[in-house]
Amino acid sequence: MTTTHARATPNVDQSELDKFSALAARWWDPTSEFKPLHAINPLRLGWIRELAGELRGKEILDVGCGGGILAESMAAAGAQVTGIDLAQKSLQVARLHGLESGVKVDYQAISAEDMAVQHPGRFDIVTCMEMLEHVPNPASIVSACAAMVKPGGWVFFSTLNRNPKSFLFAIVGAEYVLRLLPRGTHSYESFIRPSELAAAARQAALEPVQLRGLEYNPFGDRYSLSADTSVNYLMATRK
Repeated sequence: MTTTHARATPNVDQSELDKFSALAARWWDPTSEFKPLHAINPLRLGWIRELAGELRGKEILDVGCGGGILAESMAAAGAQVTGIDLAQKSLQVARLHGLESGVKVDYQAISAEDMAVQHPGRFDIVTCMEMLEHVPNPASIVSACAAMVKPGGWVFFSTLNRNPKSFLFAIVGAEYVLRLLPRGTHSYESFIRPSELAAAARQAALEPVQLRGLEYNPFGDRYSLSADTSVNYLMATRK
């Protein structure tokens, strides 16, 4: 994971933006391709609150917010939330849903790197969930997240481990057998080992505090946090 920022080359994969834009209208359908995100969101939110404490009154940035599932739930808990993404259609869906729900989130079409230049040290909490595996230079995102959080603040990441088991479960199992996700959602080469993410975090002056696994039981159709980080995992870091 390199950390160099090439400002002339945006840290974005257009094919990834196109992929999520094509699905944008279904972000808030809990039976759609985004069903897993709806299912794991209470787990993610609870984990964030467990470590960072009460969210009410805190200023939070959600990097790669997509249709706003996590961002809206944090705002509903009383936080002042900004959500950023480069997929315009996803942001449109997020804004529309916010109008329907009455939950206020400030959605902006801006990259994490550009946001970091404009708002260094602004946020109490930064979240970056299920996003690092979709960009060309994940370490650049980690660095930007670190730049935007206040000293003592929290940065939360979630992504996919890179090993034979994660290939079998996250791609073959989730996309082809169980069809939890559309085929082509993930690229195995873009998966990130926890050691790689921890190294990038430390290089960005973030200290890894906790590592948790996220498991799926297909028999009970249930997700849970666990100690098994071999496929999906979450990492809490602190500045």
